[in-house]
Amino acid sequence: MTITAGIDVGTGAVKAVIFDVQDGGKGETKWLGRCIEKIRQRDPLRLARDAYDTALAEAGVSGDDVAYIATTGEAESLSFTTGHFYSMTTHARGAIYLDPHVRGVLDVGALHGRAIIIDERGKVLDYRMTSQCASGSGQFLENIARYLGITQEEIGELSIQADAPEKVSSICAVLSETDVINMVSRQVSTPNILKGIHLSMAGRLAKLLRAIKMKDGTVLMTGGLALDTGLLAALNEEIEGQKVSVDALSHTDSIYAGAIGAAIWGAFRHEKLAKLGALPLAS
Repeated sequence: MTITAGIDVGTGAVKAVIFDVQDGGKGETKWLGRCIEKIRQRDPLRLARDAYDTALAEAGVSGDDVAYIATTGEAESLSFTTGHFYSMTTHARGAIYLDPHVRGVLDVGALHGRAIIIDERGKVLDYRMTSQCASGSGQFLENIARYLGITQEEIGELSIQADAPEKVSSICAVLSETDVINMVSRQVSTPNILKGIHLSMAGRLAKLLRAIKMKDGTVLMTGGLALDTGLLAALNEEIEGQKVSVDALSHTDSIYAGAIGAAIWGAFRHEKLAKLGALPLAS
């Protein structure tokens, strides 16, 4: 039994998972515990420790039982961990764990969207990402929801109810917010505003898939917007409109993909270091 932990510190949330990974990730992999904490202006590094402790408690193990604590995202400076992995590789590996059939990943987070093409092992073959100033991020959508007086949890359901959506015209978040204000003044309904935003975001994501030459197969959404049903529906609409034979889907645990991948890559690295007799010590 090799117990590893994965901690993913994102812009909007901190995720921690505990796994029992056999044979460096080649054997059976069992999920033992998990925790997610929304940051909401709190210290993300302190939240990472809290999330890790909560995941340990759910798993029924202690920190001494964990062979390797792997981090990803903005968690590199955590003091109690063993090693760090680049988020693109962890989301890729986490996606393969959640659905072995996927060959593409759309990581849509608070600040950017990223399209990744992968092989059956979760190895990254190519990627493209949106600009940080683009109006295609979770933070932009959160700001719009606040302006419209709705919760983030309502966004997807309302978007699906749209009957005449209006796309925002700019890739700049500031100018796109101005578009939304104008829509409200013209009494465009909230569902139509949200669906228009989703279609604009989805159009950019679909272009990223084309840029990495993802022409067929299955793409898994990960990141903070992975469970936004409105965005997923809009994405499949845009993909169909561009005549690309790609199926976009999500998973109930998609938001944990980065942490999952970190834990599995941590097990792989632990095995390699053990064979070399060079295991680092977690502090």
